[in-house]
Amino acid sequence: MTEARQPSFWEALRFWLKLGFISFGGPAGQIAIMHEELVERRKWISESRFLHALTYCNLLPGPEAQQLATYCGWLLHRTWGGIAAGALFVLPSVFILWALSYVYVVHGTLPFIAGIFYGLTAAVLAVVASAVIRIGRKTLKNALLWALAAAAFVSIYFLRVDFPWVILGAGLVGLLGSRYAPELFRSGGGHGAAAADEDGIVAHTRPSWTRALRVTALCGVLWWTPVILLGLWLGWGSTQVAEGVFFSKAAMVTFGGAYAVLPYIAQKAVEHYGWLGTSQMTAGLGLAETTPGPLIMVVQFVGFLGGYYHPPAGLSPLLSATLGALITTWVTFLPCFLWIFLGAPYVESMRGNPRLSAALTAITAAVVGVVMNLAVWFGHKLVFPEAGGVDWFVLVVGAAAFVAIVRFKAGMIPVILASGALGLAWKTLYST
Repeated sequence: MTEARQPSFWEALRFWLKLGFISFGGPAGQIAIMHEELVERRKWISESRFLHALTYCNLLPGPEAQQLATYCGWLLHRTWGGIAAGALFVLPSVFILWALSYVYVVHGTLPFIAGIFYGLTAAVLAVVASAVIRIGRKTLKNALLWALAAAAFVSIYFLRVDFPWVILGAGLVGLLGSRYAPELFRSGGGHGAAAADEDGIVAHTRPSWTRALRVTALCGVLWWTPVILLGLWLGWGSTQVAEGVFFSKAAMVTFGGAYAVLPYIAQKAVEHYGWLGTSQMTAGLGLAETTPGPLIMVVQFVGFLGGYYHPPAGLSPLLSATLGALITTWVTFLPCFLWIFLGAPYVESMRGNPRLSAALTAITAAVVGVVMNLAVWFGHKLVFPEAGGVDWFVLVVGAAAFVAIVRFKAGMIPVILASGALGLAWKTLYST
């Protein structure tokens, strides 16, 4: 058993700041870094508490790695510890992605910049396709779960059912399955059984209705005040208000990680709102993959481009873009703090509930179909562009990147960088 020690707040703050700059590799890599640092090396949190926190964060909408950091910070130093951990997990990527978004919109038409982003689109296609296989292998343990994944894909891709309804439907199937066929909805492993609480109850983790009401009211005010102020300033029909409302809704249904909700975000942002194009969306994914922080940070890129290309009257494109990026990031991540500070004590008491476990197993199976929809949607748009014909560069480089990731276990960042270099070389040769 790991014996945990209590660090000072400032000692923990230095670590959370460091984590914000080194949190590459997606949620799996980020969680692995936290486990190694917090449990194995520093011994600030016991193995059981870490796994217990991870189990809880997997139940929530939003980026699980950022919420896990918030949870661990909360365990160590109460509310301010959670705020510091969660905020510093995201802040470095906010500034880095803002700078990259600015370079993209201002210089993206330069040949060498355009070439790099052209290569990134092929890499992103491979990354998403590999995610389908990775999630499917872990999730689809029987024919019924395969059928749920297929039904989710058909519902979204062919029937145009919105993502939240697909997730709700899968959850209901799981709840019914827990009663009539529970053996088909048992998750494969997980951490729940290992998460015995040998450290005892920490006082500030005890549930309290008074505290719950306080947290809900404060987070609600913080969540919506910036959106209301932007509406009063820029008008209720402004892009920034639309982004604030849309990404607030998205934050409520992002179960299953970033790859699960990206089809919902991409299709709405591209086809419904027209904030950006398909190639721009895939370029944003490439940027988010190569920067620290959660992959869902791609929403900041969407908010930036939406504001830049659709500024309200009297506002410069750059200021409009910055406001769009900030409000999008704000409404995406503030709910994560609400879920941790409000729900942790109550959801912990539900650990091991078979009905909840079955619902989550069904939702996770549906997520495979949702991610497949993202891969097919991107693939069709990129390989068969609107101009007609077949984009053989995207097809060949995307296939090579897919083989590198799946067959040879290449890291995503090297694959993305190599694809960007190939795109630059291709555009350079093609333009001469």
